[in-house]
Amino acid sequence: MSKIVSIGTALPPYRHRQEDILEFMLEMYQPPEKDIRKIRLLYENCGIESRYSAIADYSVSPENYTFYPKVPRASSFPTLETRMDWYRRHATSLSIPAIRDCLRNQVDEKELTCLITVSCTGMSAPGLDISIIRELQLPLNIQHTSVNYMGCYAALHALKMADAICRADHGARVLIVCTELCTLHFQEEYTMDHITSSLLFADGAAAVLVTGDAWPGKGLALSRFYSEIALNGESHMTWELSGKGFLMHLSTLIPHLVKENMRPLLRRALRAAGVEEKSITRWAIHPGGKKILSNVGHSLDLSEGQLAPSYHVLKNYGNMSSPTILFVLKEIMEQLNGSRERVFAAAFGPGLTMETLILESS
Repeated sequence: MSKIVSIGTALPPYRHRQEDILEFMLEMYQPPEKDIRKIRLLYENCGIESRYSAIADYSVSPENYTFYPKVPRASSFPTLETRMDWYRRHATSLSIPAIRDCLRNQVDEKELTCLITVSCTGMSAPGLDISIIRELQLPLNIQHTSVNYMGCYAALHALKMADAICRADHGARVLIVCTELCTLHFQEEYTMDHITSSLLFADGAAAVLVTGDAWPGKGLALSRFYSEIALNGESHMTWELSGKGFLMHLSTLIPHLVKENMRPLLRRALRAAGVEEKSITRWAIHPGGKKILSNVGHSLDLSEGQLAPSYHVLKNYGNMSSPTILFVLKEIMEQLNGSRERVFAAAFGPGLTMETLILESS
């Protein structure tokens, strides 16, 4: 059985308080007076205190902007080409410390047999995988592949790929790197979609080392994957390319759809694994937003304390898309202290895709 040996994380250099991001957004949007109080309430009640970005602009004065126009609407917003240029400049430098945090005291970089990179906020060819191989001087015969444009559940999909590799090769040492620069895609048009995305999303990176049975150490065993698509949510979460950058659509119905589907999803996932619900001792739920976490808690009869790692990640980092669930799992791994426990993980993305994973500590 394959297992997660370690998880490393990294954040870009600029930490922004949520109240500073709010003031930036109000300055950029110039919303009608009647909407300002509503937007302030959304920010105050979102469960986020701070977020990180590769862009300094969100909490500096306009004359110090380096990415956005210094005078709103007086000059053009960044084009898709500009945003992708920033992605290429910053994605690798954000990934490297996450990788080193993950591999420290585990394996030498030269011993890795496979690299899987994950991202939905920037794409190019050659891509992030080749850049990481070059920067870390990984073996040139290393297997490498990429998971692109799958959104917040993509880390679990990458773990599924790593599990298949390790089951086929018990000596495999697979490195997964999830890196997202969500804040590159802020849009200037005043719409509810743009308000929602500017409220939640942030930048971050996480790296995971997955090994096969030949690995002698302890870890979190990848016991059983299960996923479903709720097609009634297909149009409620979308992520599309445009000349202005990537455009996010998040319907206000998403938390309701998650709540509606979560209990049946859990029941079927546990049945497929032959596991009883009472044996689950830890819950790793992707913190897509405060309302999503509260609805999952209500649907599964979980207290806020049982979802504490998810709430903590949301509070301090916001929604970083694919790395976020790995930040939650890292907190849980640090709390286990060698005890034998069973973890249920779930993340959500376009489709509406709901990806789950049962893990067992060893």
